Parts: sequence; structure tokens; C-alpha cells
Amino acid sequence: MSRKIQKKVFFLKRWLAVAAALLSLLYGVIFLLPVVPNQSNGADGSVYKVKINPNSGLTSIAAQLSTQGLAANSIVLHIAARSLFIGSKLKPGTYLFPNGASLGKVLLQMARGDRVRESIAIIPGMTIWQLRTLMNSHPSIVHRTKGISNKELLQLLNLSYPSDEGIFLPDTYVFDPDELDLNIYRRAAQAMQKQLSQIWDQRAEGLPLKTSYDLLILASIVEKETGRQSDRAMVSTVFINRLNKGMPLQTDPTVIYGIGPKFDGNLRKADLRKDTAYNTYMHKGLPPTPIAMPSKESIMAAAHPAKSNALFFVAKGDGSSHFSQSLKEHEAAVDQYQRKITSKTSAN
Repeated sequence: MSRKIQKKVFFLKRWLAVAAALLSLLYGVIFLLPVVPNQSNGADGSVYKVKINPNSGLTSIAAQLSTQGLAANSIVLHIAARSLFIGSKLKPGTYLFPNGASLGKVLLQMARGDRVRESIAIIPGMTIWQLRTLMNSHPSIVHRTKGISNKELLQLLNLSYPSDEGIFLPDTYVFDPDELDLNIYRRAAQAMQKQLSQIWDQRAEGLPLKTSYDLLILASIVEKETGRQSDRAMVSTVFINRLNKGMPLQTDPTVIYGIGPKFDGNLRKADLRKDTAYNTYMHKGLPPTPIAMPSKESIMAAAHPAKSNALFFVAKGDGSSHFSQSLKEHEAAVDQYQRKITSKTSAN
């Protein structure tokens, strides 16, 4: 081997040694040196809680980590993130980093999006006052709508409905801690708008409903009248048939809604004679607004009622209902099933 080649090999080995040393140093900085302090600022004594804002670049992330007590140098963070090929993959949110974690572990956790998530569930049949109580009491939500009226809430959402009752789609909504309550309301309202519009466009022909809002009102009544999926389309049919014949709907849940949050669980004859806009024993047609948050299934049932001439139904005591086409048949069913329910109650 010539002296010239030997010299080149010597310099190559030297540079490889230097590169290996630098890589080793970089690895040590990224994965061995802790950037998370050995102390807790979260609920779990073994973790450190940090929040990264949306739309944050590497420089901003380094500043936010440093402000919240982590030993994150901006230049080192840039080099580390780019060395791991995750410079553009770091996600915002609230993180729980293990005490003593290295910069590499912190960055990889952020790239995975392994962050704290919260959730809130809107249950089918929930009323607006129940939803607002639930939202106002959630500890991880920033309460900007607490104390404002339902009308003001609609204005903030840029919606022109007569009421905010029924306009939020029942579902479980996942969010980052410290999310604005208005954002969750907006997501739920947009989800309902989407579902309602799609189902309205595909509704059965000949329904006595003028608008998608009428469909929402009917669906809320169906939701409150039965929790059994197999009965929803038949319950819908009863009310559709009554609307077509100009008969009053005569449904207890609307009367109860008219009483409001003060309802004590006992519907009295005096309540049925109390004249409110929601008393469907006294007023024909649909009530002025929904009476609850209906599920997608109830909206579907309202838009696609079963084919039947049924005008009456009564609870059988097992969660299902008996449907009748005539008053005589209905009275016999009421006598049969209500007597059975009363007998079971007395026996217990």
C-alpha cells in the first residue's frame, strides 16, 4: 500500500473515530441526560405535567418546556428532534413525562402523541339543563359559558334555533385538558347538524313534518318514550299517525318537560291539566322544541316509521310496548299490563 493511500486511510479512520465520538456524545445528551426534574407537579407522584400549545415550532416547544421547569436547550432540542427525524411530528397537548426522563424520551412521546386526554359523554335522552350541569362541573374544562343563558349560548354558537334543547348529538367527546366548553358544545352541535341533515334528506315520503327541526322534535319524543331499539320505529309510527289524523300526541314526557327541572318523578293528574306549550294532552301537534337530546337511532326511527295503523301503545313492564290500532284494544292492553305491573309492585 502506498504512503498516499496509507495517509488517506489514517485520516478516514480519524474522522470515523471523531464521528463515532460525536454520535456517542449526541446519544448521551439525547437519551442519557435527564431533562425532566426528579419531582412531581402532577397528580401522579412519578410524573411531571407539561402543556404544549397548538401550532408550536421547535423553538417554541423548547421555550415552553424550559418555562415549565424542564432543562430543554433550544439548540440541543433542534438537533435531537432532527436527528430522530421527528422535527415536524411533535404534537401539542398536555403530557405526563416520567421523572428523570431524557430529552429523547420526551420527544418520542410527543411524536407519538401519547398525551393526557379527557372526555365527556352526552347521554341519549339527556336534557339541556342536565347537559349544562354536567359541562359546568367537569374539572378539566375551561368554563366560559357558565352562568350565561341558553339564548346567549345559541348566539355564541351562531345558531338560530328556538332553543338549545336537543341540538347536541349524544356521543363521547374526547378533548385535551383545559379545553373551552364552547368548543365542545360547538363540536356536538355540528355533529347533530350533520346527522340531522343527512337523515332528513333520506327521510320517508309523506311525513307530516315540515322541517328537519320538526324531525328533531319528534325524535326527542321517541327517545324519551322508549329505550328499546326494536320499538322505536313503532313508537314513531304512533305519533306520525296521530299527527296525520289531527289527534293530540298525548305523551307524558312532553308534559314532564314542561314542568322542568323541578319535576319530582311523580306525574299527577293536575300536571296533565296544566296548560303549558308542552302539554300534548291539551295542544295538538308537536311541542315547540325538542324535549331531550335524541340519539341517531331515534332520529332514524322518526324519519323512517314502521308501516302500521297503530294509534296507541302501553308499556308492558319489561321495557317493551304493546301497540294497538283501536281505543278498545288499547284499553284492554292497559288493563292487562298495568294491572300486571301494579301486582308486581304490590308483591314487592
